[in-house]
Formats: sequence, structure tokens, C-alpha cells
Amino acid sequence: MHEQTWRTMTPDYSKFQSILEQYDDLSPAPTGTLQDRLSDAVRRFTAVELQPRVLRITAPDNKVYRDYVIELLSHFDNAALGPQSALGISPIIIGENVTEQSLFGAVYPPIEETKLTKSQIKHGLVHQANNGYLVLSVTSILANPKLWPRLKSVLMNGTLEWQPASTKTLYPLPPAEQLNVKLVLIGDRYLMAELENAEPDIASGFTMYGEFEQDVILDNQSLPLYLAYLKALTQKARLPELADFHAIQVLMKAGARLAEDQRKLPLCPIWHQSLLCEAAIESQGEKITAEHLKASFKAREYRESYLPERAIEDIHHGQVVIDCQGEQVGQVNGLTVVEMSGHPTAYGEPARISCVVHFGDGDISDVERKADLAGNIHAKGMMIMQAFISTALDLDQPLPFAASIVFEQSYSEVDGDSASLAELCSLVSALAVQPINQQIAVTGAVDQFGRVQAVGGINEKIEGFYKVCAFRGLTGDQGVILPKTNLGNLCLNDEVIDAIRAGQFHLWAVESVDDALPLLTGKAFRSDKEDTETLLSKIAERIEHIHRGDHDHHNHWVTRIRNWFVQN
Repeated sequence: MHEQTWRTMTPDYSKFQSILEQYDDLSPAPTGTLQDRLSDAVRRFTAVELQPRVLRITAPDNKVYRDYVIELLSHFDNAALGPQSALGISPIIIGENVTEQSLFGAVYPPIEETKLTKSQIKHGLVHQANNGYLVLSVTSILANPKLWPRLKSVLMNGTLEWQPASTKTLYPLPPAEQLNVKLVLIGDRYLMAELENAEPDIASGFTMYGEFEQDVILDNQSLPLYLAYLKALTQKARLPELADFHAIQVLMKAGARLAEDQRKLPLCPIWHQSLLCEAAIESQGEKITAEHLKASFKAREYRESYLPERAIEDIHHGQVVIDCQGEQVGQVNGLTVVEMSGHPTAYGEPARISCVVHFGDGDISDVERKADLAGNIHAKGMMIMQAFISTALDLDQPLPFAASIVFEQSYSEVDGDSASLAELCSLVSALAVQPINQQIAVTGAVDQFGRVQAVGGINEKIEGFYKVCAFRGLTGDQGVILPKTNLGNLCLNDEVIDAIRAGQFHLWAVESVDDALPLLTGKAFRSDKEDTETLLSKIAERIEHIHRGDHDHHNHWVTRIRNWFVQN
């Protein structure tokens, strides 16, 4: 186990300072920078003649991303045609909220009251995109599934059979029209999966695939490209420039928190524009400094703080019981992330996990699961935890206890396996009758070998427990046990980091159950030395007392009567 210093709890960009200081000298990045896979897909799609006729791009379906794709199409199509091409620029047509008539056009009957004695042809989007590209959202196809067979026929066969706009009268239709159209479909991953389920051919050689990547790994090669990309976004949105490398570092730290990884930076243009637009309010049109960014972050946090503050107030007022001091047997402070429908952000909140044991057949009851308040992943974590305990005890007969584990005062569904370490600790504490230090909260998943594995929402979880401790007064011994594999995800706010730097709050990174339990209980979980008292030895001793019948202070009156009859 290792207590972590404050320097590991936030990204350190000092080694990139020389690159960051070159920001003002960089030119804005061209479209496609840091999107090599997507650029390659678009380049190849514009170059092919026959197949594939469809390019699927996984990206958020909105105007910002569509414009980005259109810029890529235009760039690579012009490059493919060459400057001497007689065909000119290929048309790129965007369709939104398409209907059958707006997409394919229609033939209208003659109007008798006028001189128009011939059928009237109204062309659709596919005609406008002839010898070019038609850009549609996946939503348009899923919302109008009848459009797809006809559109697929146009793409594959290159012909469009006209249909009458009205079926009330008969009138002649022109011959089928020859069309050469390539289709670009844009939608998120969920919608792409829905389209694949409806049309199996969409995942075959009939289509080509690309996607807009949402983050980039930070290193000396990618950082200059990211800065150029950032400058292009800023200039395109006509926003003030970032003042210096301090402002860029604050922006990068916010990005690392969004990505939940100190080594990554987000690439979402909408996220950058939203963040910089709000900072521009603080800067009043001048260059954006680190202080302007921090002020905009605080303003956003204030706007979104109503529900988190109400949840913490319930704990402060005693309506939700969370102990931050003292010791309790079978009770541990777990850490949860609350995602409330209609609320823009998730927030951390401690939860009291308790376990009681009694004589039984070895069954470990998951109250959340039995009450239909737990998801499948939580149930899986519970079963893994039980398997580890059974293996660690190495019993030649069933455990003579039954246990009940519950999230106290939880009235909504619990899912995920991030509480399995805390549940395991509460179970071991209850079996060994060894109290747990309530000044320490726990998060982490465990496998069947007792290794502690990474969890999500680690920053929100730590900050949620810190708020409760800070309100009641920091003792200098409070803190959080977290998986060592989560260290790269830490990007804590300044208040928590300052408390850790001052020694008022602590983080302990653990790799296994053997690391976590001594911190919580003051006793080792197990030991190779036979004369050392451990949690496992205390559990084994208690089990031995049960088997010998030497447990009067625990016996139920029914058990005592049964023993009396056996003796007589």
C-alpha cells in the first residue's frame, strides 16, 4: 500500500512547457488534424469508383460534426479530381428531416386550368447529389425505414424509377433516371448499431467505415498538433485567443478530467467551444487567461450544484447516516457516483455499506439484488467477492454463518462492481468482529484472486467524501482507499489537493485486498506466520468455536435446547 503525494493527483504538464510556450507561433491546423483514421477513410472513399458506395461515420449527429465531415469530403474530392479536372467540384448535398419526396423527387400530374399539359418533374436530393455526395444522418433512415430499400437501389444500380406524387389520377411517367451518388451516413455508435440490425448489408463490403475520435494520447508529437487544432477551433468560432501557457494548462487539465485520464486530451469541438465561449464572458473579449477559465468553471459548478448540495445537506443534518470518525464492526464508507436523469453532471456521494452475520448455511445475501435494486454488474461483483472469501478461508465444510450485505438508506438502483471491495471489507469485519475505521472510505472492484481493479468516476467519488469530512472538520486522518490502477485517472479539484498537500486528507493506492484491510482494521488479512493474529485467523477461531459448541454467548435458545436433548 502507498500513500500518494498531491503531485500524483493532478496532471503534470511541466515537461511540456517549452511546447506550450510556442502556441502563439503555431498556425491553425487544417481539417483532419489528429483524425488520421477518419481522414484516410474519407480520402479512400472519394477515390474509389465502383464500391463501396456508402461511408458510415460514427460521430455525434449535429451541424458541427457534419460541417467537419463536409470539409474533409471537399478537400479530398478536390485532391482526387485534380486541378485540371473538367468535371468541376463534386456537389455535396446535406439532407435533414428527409421525406420520400424530398429525397427522391416526384412526378406531378398536368394542370388542366393552365397551359401545362405535361407531367411536371420535381427533382429530389439524390438528383442534386448526382456525381457527388449525399450526406444524411442515420436518424433520417431509422425514422423513415421505407426510404432505405429505394435509396439502396439507387446507390447499387445507379437508376431511379420515378413515382407519381398522386395516385388519384393516371398520367405518364418519364423513364428511369441514371444517377451516380455516393452516400455518407453520420450517427453515434448506438444508432449505427440499430442500422446494422435493420440492414445486415450495411456492415459488408457495401460500405466503408470511419469515426471521429474523441480523444488523443498526450506526448511530444501529439501536443503541437493539439495546440494547432485548438487554435483552429478558436479562430473558426471567432473567440479570443488563450493568453499564455498557464491558460492552456488549465484547459488541458479540464480536458484530462473530462477524459478521466491524465494522459489524454479531448477532441470534441463542441466541448472546446462551450468552454471557451463561457471564458470569453469573463475576459470581456480580451485574451483568455487561466483566471478567466477558472472563474467560468466556478460559475458552471455553481449552476449545477443544487442536487449535489442537497445530497450533502441530508448527510450533514443526519437524515443520511455517514460516520467520518470512530470505528464500527461490519460498516464501511463506500463511494458512489450519482447520475440523475435531467442533471448535466454526475457527482460523488458516500454510502454506508453494512454487513451482519448470524448462524446459517453459508449464504451471503445481497439485499439490493433481492429487492430488485441492483443491476447485473453489481450482482456479478458480489459473486466474485464471495468466491474470493470462500477460497481465502479454505474451508472443508460450508461456512456456519449467513451474512446480509446492504447499501443503507439507498432507495434507487445500484449497479457496477466498484463497491465490491467495500462490501468485502464489511463482510470480513463482521465475520472477524473487527471494527473498521470510519475515517476512511473505500472504492475499488475485486477479482477472484483478491486483486483490486480500477473503477470509474474516481474524482467525483473522492471529492464527494471530502466534502462530508470537510464540513464536519478534517481530523488529519481521513482519506480514501482507491485502486492503484486509478492513479492515472486522478484530476482532483484545487480544494482537495490543497488539503492533501497540508496533510489534512489522504489517498492510499492499493493493489490487493491484503493492502486495504490493514488500513481499515489495523490487522493484516492473512500472514505466513502461524503465531500472528490476522483477520482470517480470527474468523477461523470463531468458526472453530461454533463447531466445538463453545459459543454460549452467541447461541440462539433453540440451539441450546437442541444441545440439551442431544446430551440427554
